[in-house]
Amino acid sequence: MQLHELMDPDYSDNPFPLYRKLHQQGPLIPAGDKIIISGSHAVVDALLNDRRVGKNYMESVRVRFGDDAAGLPLFQGISRMFLVLNPPDHNRLRGLVMKAFSAREIKSLREMALTIANELVDALEGRRACDLAQAFAFPLPVRIICRMLDVSESDAPELGRLTSALVRVFDPQISPPDLLKAAEAFAVLESYFSAVIVSRRDSTASDLVSLFLRSGSDGDRLDHDEIIANVILLFLAGHETTSNMLCNTILALHAHPQELASLKENYALIPDAIEECLRYDSSVQMLYRTTLEEIEVARELIPPGTRFFLSLGAANHDPLVFTSPERLNIRRHEGRCLAFGGGIHHCMGYRLALAEMEVALEVLLTRLPEMRPVAAGVRRNHRANLRGVSALPVEW
Repeated sequence: MQLHELMDPDYSDNPFPLYRKLHQQGPLIPAGDKIIISGSHAVVDALLNDRRVGKNYMESVRVRFGDDAAGLPLFQGISRMFLVLNPPDHNRLRGLVMKAFSAREIKSLREMALTIANELVDALEGRRACDLAQAFAFPLPVRIICRMLDVSESDAPELGRLTSALVRVFDPQISPPDLLKAAEAFAVLESYFSAVIVSRRDSTASDLVSLFLRSGSDGDRLDHDEIIANVILLFLAGHETTSNMLCNTILALHAHPQELASLKENYALIPDAIEECLRYDSSVQMLYRTTLEEIEVARELIPPGTRFFLSLGAANHDPLVFTSPERLNIRRHEGRCLAFGGGIHHCMGYRLALAEMEVALEVLLTRLPEMRPVAAGVRRNHRANLRGVSALPVEW
């Protein structure tokens, strides 16, 4: 198998054949010089939790785009995000950022999500149809992250558009035009948040930017460029992943009407339903890791510097772990869903994402109980790594 096969647009509408193909080819699939693809739940889970396997972001940039690309502001900025760092730098940055995602903070964020979700449904009053992606799923997480950062919600649509352009740089492959758009988007975001940071230098407020500026001891504070990079990361992660998770969840439930009916009869099943929908059709499809030393995986010795493309989607459909993986079962209690990754890079915002999705789903079921997708109008986003939709028309 070659990496370009992961980009096949046919898999955008139905990725299940790709998952089956990965499982049929075994736990370790060669895809080039020191490149391996895996959709095995056991392999993916093990590698995500192995400290001998980590990130080598700038080297991957050089391999994909050439030596000169490593000096571009786009890649220099991404290299400061704790998402692509190894310990100890990863631990330092993640530790400071994690304070905003404690269980105590999530309670108030859940209340914020409930308020915004109801406001978005209020705006649909008198209508019998809408594009749920544009009217609800995309604005909800963007407005929440705007409030967390204390930036104007009127800027949310443009900031969302920019992060959507930027996130393509994390796909296995990217076209030159899309790379240029990603670089331009990063430059605008960098300028925008740089101005925000400067304006908050002496702030005692509780927004995330002000907290970042005050976090740590004198020798361990985030510097200006680190704050910019990680605020952009938070915006990116809090926008695209959650909105696509929600759209995928709506589509999955309506494709399984018996499961949807069970959920409508018992809202207590919402947390389990969301976890199963994340397993069934997660938004983040792929994670990347590099071996930092020689390791043994699936009874094979893997040399250092080997790049792994780990298919979370396929791992969550591994028939060795999940019974009838292509069937949605909101009462499923088997295996561990890997939608949020694992190990030291496990998604730090997972509590917030789950809270947003639980609130969103209950609000939609309660206030728009007859809502149903218009299948002919659904448009997948044709992304290899961040699976979701560009349009989700619904009517009620």
